[in-house]
Amino acid sequence: ADEHLDLDDGRWEDIHVVTGALKLFFRELLEPLVPFSHFNKFIAAIKMQDPTRRGRCVRDLVFSLPPAHHDTMKVLFRHLCRVIEYKEENRMSVQSIAIVFGPTLLRPVNEEGNMAMHMVFQNQVVEHILNQYSYIFPD
Repeated sequence: ADEHLDLDDGRWEDIHVVTGALKLFFRELLEPLVPFSHFNKFIAAIKMQDPTRRGRCVRDLVFSLPPAHHDTMKVLFRHLCRVIEYKEENRMSVQSIAIVFGPTLLRPVNEEGNMAMHMVFQNQVVEHILNQYSYIFPD
């Protein structure tokens, strides 16, 4: 919406409010950051046993995203990598971020399937992209 937000307003001082708003924004998109058309491809990629093939496949899938999705992912994951740099203070490790953002950023069209199994792989995809950020987004 064309709403002006004053980030100096005191209600934005609580990092949990800001993080919750960010997560809600991505969760309420009509289509997730990883489009529905790519969900099964990312899940298949993360299941690959060979780490080199898995890494290359995930990188190629990220590159194949529509430009708005790719560019948003690059900025978001760069920010999340910075959050992880302070994991000793904020207790947000790669795994913690993956648990929080995995199901929000990539989800199937129909969530009635095996949600627990999907969640494991959703988290692994996010964890992989965080761990391989400089390889996936080299510039």
